[in-house]
Amino acid sequence: MDRGTERDAPPSPGAGNGAAEHAAPGRIPLAVVVVDRDGLVSHWSTGACRLFGAAKEEAIGRSAVDLLPVSGALPEDDEIAPYWAHAAYDGLGPDLETSLDGRLSYPAAGRARLTVAEHDRADVLWWAYPLVGPGHERLLVLAADAGGLRQDDPDEDVTFERITPGFALHTDFPGADDLARRLPEILPSMSVDEGARIVGQVLELGYPVLEFSQNDRVPVTPDWGVPRRTERKARRERAARALAEGRPVPQDVAEESEDLEYAAVRERLEFLNEVSGRIGTSLDLARTIIEVSKAVVPRFTDVAGTYLREQVVAGEEFSEGVPDTTTMWHRVALEHTDEPGRWDDVVPVGEAMPFPAHTPFFQCMTSGEPVLVPRISEQMGHAIASQFEKRDIRPLITGRSMLIVPLKARNVVLGFMILLRHPERVEFNDMDRVTGAELAARAGLVLDNARMYTYQESVAETLQDSMLPHIPPRMAGCDIATRYLPGTLLGRVGGDWFDSVKLPGARTALVVGDVMGHGLNSAAMMGQLRTAVQTMAALDLPPAQLLRNLDDLAQRLGDTYLATCLYAVYDPIASELHLANAGHIPPVVVRARDGGSELLDLPTGAPIGVGGVPFEAVRVRVEPGDRLVMCTDGLVEVRGEDIGVGLATLCESAAHPAASMDDACDTIIRALNTRGGRKDDVALLMARLNGIEPDDVAEWRLPLDPAEVGRARAVVREQLHDWGLAKLSYTAELLVSELVTNAVRHSHHRPVDLRLVRGETLLCEVDDDDHELPTLLSAGPGDEAGRGLRVVSTLAREWGTSRTKAGKTVWFELTLPRR
Repeated sequence: MDRGTERDAPPSPGAGNGAAEHAAPGRIPLAVVVVDRDGLVSHWSTGACRLFGAAKEEAIGRSAVDLLPVSGALPEDDEIAPYWAHAAYDGLGPDLETSLDGRLSYPAAGRARLTVAEHDRADVLWWAYPLVGPGHERLLVLAADAGGLRQDDPDEDVTFERITPGFALHTDFPGADDLARRLPEILPSMSVDEGARIVGQVLELGYPVLEFSQNDRVPVTPDWGVPRRTERKARRERAARALAEGRPVPQDVAEESEDLEYAAVRERLEFLNEVSGRIGTSLDLARTIIEVSKAVVPRFTDVAGTYLREQVVAGEEFSEGVPDTTTMWHRVALEHTDEPGRWDDVVPVGEAMPFPAHTPFFQCMTSGEPVLVPRISEQMGHAIASQFEKRDIRPLITGRSMLIVPLKARNVVLGFMILLRHPERVEFNDMDRVTGAELAARAGLVLDNARMYTYQESVAETLQDSMLPHIPPRMAGCDIATRYLPGTLLGRVGGDWFDSVKLPGARTALVVGDVMGHGLNSAAMMGQLRTAVQTMAALDLPPAQLLRNLDDLAQRLGDTYLATCLYAVYDPIASELHLANAGHIPPVVVRARDGGSELLDLPTGAPIGVGGVPFEAVRVRVEPGDRLVMCTDGLVEVRGEDIGVGLATLCESAAHPAASMDDACDTIIRALNTRGGRKDDVALLMARLNGIEPDDVAEWRLPLDPAEVGRARAVVREQLHDWGLAKLSYTAELLVSELVTNAVRHSHHRPVDLRLVRGETLLCEVDDDDHELPTLLSAGPGDEAGRGLRVVSTLAREWGTSRTKAGKTVWFELTLPRR
């Protein structure tokens, strides 16, 4: 601007006596005020002292509403009253009070008329820039004496009713350096150099700064409003004719320019605020992509295609280096205003492709900066179309205006958006490029949050799957169903676990445990304890001894964590449960005969890790069809409620009739998980104790005589014939012969026990009094030993060994033939 002349002396408070203190051409002294989130002044420049008449010492810490020209206010403060006799809002644009009290989240500008004590009426132009960031400061206010904009002729009334933030062009004022130094205090992540650059941008370029972070700055630029084309074109022609003839530009054209600038800033900022509110409503990556695409069509563009790195779509990590021509990009969304289906066959969503180095897409992804193509020429359209095999994309893109913006976060390009406007629509310009970059910066952060959440969720699920066993639904003599519920959506793993272990004698160990605490540390501790339980269970340790050893191990691992554990061994042949408890909530048994349920009265014991406390085991008789329910306290315990209420609900819901084991588990979860206040993980294990009928078990005791090997083959062949399993006779006889031969050879005093159990499989067990476990060896052509177990390993469905009190057990299983 080139209006007025400069006076040597600085203007007096309020530019008094009605005489406009004129500034040098293009230079308007500005007042700079920073307002904190409490509405108090935290910075008051020298220019503010001159313009408003209040000293810095009097202004700092005071309410900005009392000091600045807001709508129709007479301050009540006696100290401030001498400076302000009246402040009136002129109705042009928003009033400053709306910005001061936080009702406006975007930059605004306006004018206020005021009367200063002992001086005449003065006009003040103001701009308010919201500061959104980690600091306590909320608002940057710039103000100037409107008199400095008047013409030299005092009789000519030029009011300049609407001056937009672009008015700050080429300004110079003493407070700029001060504000630059203050910005790092307002926003701790900003350096002094960055502060100086931001201040220069606001004051020299007139671009408001809305948002600060360590990685992204979002400048908002004007030039957004688009009036009706015919009216705009006619006014431009009138202005051009006036300039060509040496006449002044018509007033309505100048007023339109000012009105458009004011409306442009507001419209652009409202659009960006609207977009920010529409994206990032969830952490679902697919939904976020759709939100970003729909947010820009049709208001900003007519076509929006979104491409993401292949690894981003797959939820995988990737190198943060610059993409190259081998980087694969997935088209994940395409939104447009063309007729339905026009783009679907040519550029389908889901397609993956690289981009050659000569394309504008490659330039965008490697530079991380927007690329603007005002119009796609036929030559460029041909170059782009060459990437699409057997598809002619040229009719869709040639003649359109194109803007490519990178989707990046933490300086890493995650993808990019291709924005296209119809040929008849106004081309993208430099201001659109800045706006598109800002839009993409916000979208990139939202996408990165969704990507990281998706990745972390995938890691958590993988960790959970690796730590929680996949228990088969059927074990010897029992059916099993399980449930695991994480305590929070963000922590998919915790310290709760369940497990089942196959034991000799067709028995099954059932385990539920809970490491105190949450998160990955608890999960890591849980993994160690679970592995230890599996190892000791395979040794067939009695329940009390197993918990004793587990407690010793926990103390050796460290005293940071405690855990509870319930360990039960089910013997389906003896119809018996053998249980020991380490500080865990008791299990529930649902009786098949009457449908009643009860909490088993077990010795509680101390949690694992306490040390020095004995554990006791009890035996409980069960009947076929009874159900055992074991869970962690997260299911029954609610903050502020007695745990007895949860246990009673557990008993009641466990006894509820159900069509299947899964339905029974779901009934318990629904009954207990709908209560408010649950924050802990939940592990639930239910076993239906079917038992094994005596007719399905056959046992023999064989003296330590090599001749008994033949007898063993004979009794096995006869028993399988009686069971209708004659097809298994040859294999079973061969394997039994190998195991009994080894047992007779290595036993010391006690006879060899042979047992067959018919269940889901055919189980064969051979017991002897030798404690040394056999191992699988590689037997050569000349070796006399080592082939027996190799034959067992080859022909059996499954086999194993375990120690017992008296010696050892060697067993194998064969799959039953289909009936």
